[in-house]
Amino acid sequence: MSTRADTTLPPTVVMGVSAVGKSSVGRAIAERAGAAFIDGDDLHPAANVAKMAAGEPLDDDDRAPWLDEVGATLARHADAGIVVACSALKRAYRDRIRRAAPATRFVFLHGTPELLAERAGARTGHFMPPALLASQLATLEPLDDDEPGVALDVADPVDALVADALAALREAR
Repeated sequence: MSTRADTTLPPTVVMGVSAVGKSSVGRAIAERAGAAFIDGDDLHPAANVAKMAAGEPLDDDDRAPWLDEVGATLARHADAGIVVACSALKRAYRDRIRRAAPATRFVFLHGTPELLAERAGARTGHFMPPALLASQLATLEPLDDDEPGVALDVADPVDALVADALAALREAR
């Protein structure tokens, strides 16, 4: 692992629905690049965590301050190398993040609903109940062609996802 940040890595959001592997892949990308990693879940206000833990989906008003904090975090660390795991399910959310951190690139992790449901059901100790996966899939707007990023299928092994993500991110810089 590199001990200094890879300045060729743009500020990066690893995005997708719950149980897609945002934290695992994001952490691996950051480690390989010598960048900082922050789990976007840790940036949620306590009220959002409580709402999700109770099985209630967040609405746009709930998400707004969280997305602003994600964008501010990316902007603060843009030159030092930063990877944030954040669902960023809608284009409007990604646009909001990029207003604060314009150089941000997205790694969109996706998979079949069956694979994601299996992963969600196997997780333990996470505040996001598997029942909310359906609402996230219904909300999800995949990256548009004009958005800066890459889409990767999580049926591939983590090492392959990391290599493909890093290649795409470095090319974009």
